[in-house]
Amino acid sequence: MTTNGTTRWPPYRHVFFDCDSTLTTVEGIDVLAEQAGRGEDVRRLTDAAMNGEMDLEDVYGERLAQIHPTRTQVQAIRQVYKDNVVSDAAMVIAVLQHLGHEVYIISGGLEEPVREFGLSLGVPADHIRAVGVEYDQLVGSWWSHHEGQEARYLDYSRGALAMSEGKEEIVRELLGGRPGASLLVGDGTSDLLAGEAVDLFVGFGGVAARPKVEAGAPVFIRSPGLAPVLPLAAGPSAMSRLDETSYRALFWEGVQRGQDATAFNDESLGAKFTAAVAGAGL
Repeated sequence: MTTNGTTRWPPYRHVFFDCDSTLTTVEGIDVLAEQAGRGEDVRRLTDAAMNGEMDLEDVYGERLAQIHPTRTQVQAIRQVYKDNVVSDAAMVIAVLQHLGHEVYIISGGLEEPVREFGLSLGVPADHIRAVGVEYDQLVGSWWSHHEGQEARYLDYSRGALAMSEGKEEIVRELLGGRPGASLLVGDGTSDLLAGEAVDLFVGFGGVAARPKVEAGAPVFIRSPGLAPVLPLAAGPSAMSRLDETSYRALFWEGVQRGQDATAFNDESLGAKFTAAVAGAGL
């Protein structure tokens, strides 16, 4: 990819993030399980699904059935997400949006907490997708003005995001033929599989480094933060557009940190990126 003799890295206009263990350091359903005293059992199922040892659809309902949470408990995950946000996640999203990228969150987590967490990071509501939950409105004080906050979990929406291979469908739906290249960042096997729907998949191991994802991702980041995503998504040359902004320092941090934390399983891709960094004078 050369233009006027200068090696360039293409910008990825559409940037998708997973939520749990990517934008936040926790797995929301595992948090519910700890509160219910079922932490070890549920965490084992979560890890098996995220590592590709079991299909997500085979464990999704089982995890929630073991926990049987109330609506209030599910909603409380919103604050847990915020309290455990990956340190630079909000700023990385802000930089991408400043540079003209569309940012999305696609998650196998529960819809209410994922949506509010995403909104707090500056992601538009119509760019956020997660798994809906139904509650038994006849359990708890259903007659009170609190409108069933004690209502307990009844079922979950058996849509694409509750299946290991379902994220690909949602990515394609959100893209909807829109122009521009696309990139997906995530930690789990479902994210790796969804890489078929985007131009570049970037595995993220800053919270949980999963061997199958690390081996299968064209690019893999082992940084505790998401800053190395910036030069990958926007292209190294984009830093020149941030010279008069407060965002430049984080972009530069992403370039520097990425030198040690970013691995390219695709050697030709790595060579192109290295050349683009050099071509941008970084």
